Amino acid sequence: MKTVRGALTPHGGRVRVFFMDEARFGQQGTTTRVWARRGSRPTAVKQTRYEWVYLYAAVEPATGASVALQAPHVNTGTMNVFLEMLSETLDGRDHAVLIMDQAGWHKARALVVPDNVTVLYLPPYSPELNPVERLWAYLRSRFLSNRVFDDYQHLLNGGAEAWQQLTPERLRSVCACTYLIRLRVQRRARTAHVGGCAMGEDVG
Repeated sequence: MKTVRGALTPHGGRVRVFFMDEARFGQQGTTTRVWARRGSRPTAVKQTRYEWVYLYAAVEPATGASVALQAPHVNTGTMNVFLEMLSETLDGRDHAVLIMDQAGWHKARALVVPDNVTVLYLPPYSPELNPVERLWAYLRSRFLSNRVFDDYQHLLNGGAEAWQQLTPERLRSVCACTYLIRLRVQRRARTAHVGGCAMGEDVG
């Protein structure tokens, strides 16, 4: 990241940090708590059919900017399409650092990473480091639960409708990445400390 930032800074470019993940939702959907009269036993829908949709998403926690793609499968070809979509959303002088897990299609030899994107892999078995994981829980609990989906197209429509409910402000809140904020604050503190020492030496 330091190399990327150093190359972009003279030209006014920015390094933008995105987190990326995929989630599956379908006809065997999520059931959640519902409001009901005290003492009653509420019912909820639970389908037993097997159509699924995969939602690819990248979110920039600092701004709430995002890119999303729905597809019937997770594989390298679809991942390449998604990376190209992310690349095309960037300003010509910007560079994206895309942080994601080490799924097989994320590291395949056939993966084509655009020149304005750098991939950074999370450690194995560390979903807690990816704030997009919280986004899936948010979408399922509020927009994709206790529902019946007739077919694949109905699933696509449901996923699109759910995603369209997400504003940049909501994405910033749900995908807030506290450890990145702490690292940024610590880096600024070190820079200020070094600058203070240098100034002291000059005065002395």
